[in-house]
Amino acid sequence: MRSGILRAQLETALGKRVMSPFTDLERRVCERVPTGIASLDAFTGGLPRGAITEIAGSLSSGRMSMALSILAAAGERGEACALVDGMDAFDPASGEAAGIDLQRLLWIRCRNLDQVLRSTDLLLQGGGFGLVVADLSDLPQRDVRRVPLASWFRLQRVIENTPTSLLLIVRESAAKSAAALVLHTRVKQTDRNGLLLSAHHLDIEIVRSRISSHGKVQHVCRHPYS
Repeated sequence: MRSGILRAQLETALGKRVMSPFTDLERRVCERVPTGIASLDAFTGGLPRGAITEIAGSLSSGRMSMALSILAAAGERGEACALVDGMDAFDPASGEAAGIDLQRLLWIRCRNLDQVLRSTDLLLQGGGFGLVVADLSDLPQRDVRRVPLASWFRLQRVIENTPTSLLLIVRESAAKSAAALVLHTRVKQTDRNGLLLSAHHLDIEIVRSRISSHGKVQHVCRHPYS
């Protein structure tokens, strides 16, 4: 009953912005799509569909800047996207400045881990989204670590036959082996006074990948955001 109510609320929120957001998608999609970060795409081939990707990093490591680039790229392809915001930290103005089409973004504002997991599960079960981003980075790490690995594998099974990509934003890897791609970010360059440059230079380490070899790439981020 509760799932039915939540589903109705989501359909109402989406309105006419997304055509048939809860269509059942039964075909298996083995595809990678651009992340909006050329150096990363050249190394990995892009974001895998039907799979989990993690971006891990400490505060101000550029993890959210990467997520915004990925959301913007998905919007440019005309895909419906969803952001499950773990602690209601998303700034729409920053998102729009990064190129996100807010008309194609469903923003779900949460306050705890349980809300994030339930909302993410509902969105993935419903289908119809090209990209679902779950931001767990501001949630208590002790709670995130307690999420059973089986829970992440369950979400992976939900999307493995769909064109949906699930992107997790975390401080440290949570999905582990359930993720097809795990990236770690950190800000690399500062000026001579030790201040961060306005255009951040990020080191992106490919920690785990089923679709490419491991390695590091660099990315210049012009819209720094955690």
